Amino acid sequence: MYAEGMEDLTELILHHQFLPHEEKEASLALIKDKARNRYFPAFEKVLKSHGQNYLVGSRLSKADIHMVELLYHMEEIDPTIMTSFPLLQVLKSRVSSLPTVKKFLQPGSQRKPPVDEKTFEEIKKIFM
Repeated sequence: MYAEGMEDLTELILHHQFLPHEEKEASLALIKDKARNRYFPAFEKVLKSHGQNYLVGSRLSKADIHMVELLYHMEEIDPTIMTSFPLLQVLKSRVSSLPTVKKFLQPGSQRKPPVDEKTFEEIKKIFM
């Protein structure tokens, strides 16, 4: 379940960047719909059902790191997307406050900014 939901949303976000402009609005609507109505409620339910601090029990796992990365991507798409998911907000805060993650998220770190149109055109020249 974890892998399916995260993989599906990540793939949709990745493909969205390569769509023609006329298809982007429908793509964003699909991404937001799947996040709000399918996957985020399921992840929220998992966090609530076991009462632990992380997706897979009481210890940080790859699932938590991938989820938080996905949450950051989703917030770049829609800053209000997580308002109905308080346990995902808490998970994001918890993982983001870990010293190594916090350092990575600071300006000037290795974290790459969202892809803008100029960068996207450069990527297309390389790969297409």
